[in-house]
Amino acid sequence: MSDALRPKLVLASASPRRLVLLEQAGLTPDLLFPADVDETPQRREAPRRLALRLAAAKAETAAKAQLIKSFEEPVYVIAADTVVGLGRRPLPKATNADEALDCLQLLSGRSHWVYSAITVIDPQGKHHARCVETKVRFKRLSRDDVATYVASDEWRGKAGGYAIQGRAGAFVRYLAGSHSAVVGLPLYETVHLLEGAGYPIHRVWKELPVVVA
Repeated sequence: MSDALRPKLVLASASPRRLVLLEQAGLTPDLLFPADVDETPQRREAPRRLALRLAAAKAETAAKAQLIKSFEEPVYVIAADTVVGLGRRPLPKATNADEALDCLQLLSGRSHWVYSAITVIDPQGKHHARCVETKVRFKRLSRDDVATYVASDEWRGKAGGYAIQGRAGAFVRYLAGSHSAVVGLPLYETVHLLEGAGYPIHRVWKELPVVVA
């Protein structure tokens, strides 16, 4: 398949972990276009609704950009957002040590839900969206657990104040759902959402180089 005929894939994210996950699924974006949107929850907004709204807003912001519109090829824009919810309360994406500390203390010894929403906008401008819900239970965290984790800085910018792909993975006693969704991008749902939107998944996979073990 020539580059002139292959649709462009745009990832509307600056997240290194989402890029790695997408590449793990054999899909390398043609362009990274981080979309800056206001992530403040609306009044009484539930975590699931927040994740869906933010993923859609990021995708729409990227799709409307002049650079994206300038492509001659068909363009598929994909965006995602992850929200940690404790009951109906969305926890913040921790920006400082106090927020991270508060999140860890709230999650200690308790179950919570991680909502990972994806939006794909196809070349016709149609939205395709999914939200994956994963239940996670933390062990009861000791003071040393919390103190050393906050000192690690791994929490910065992470939903709920932790990154499961780092040392916080050792806090997880139980997980029901999608591990990749908790990291930031549910692979099964992402691939099937793109395929359902018309992106030529299998044709792209056939272009991948053969890796000999």
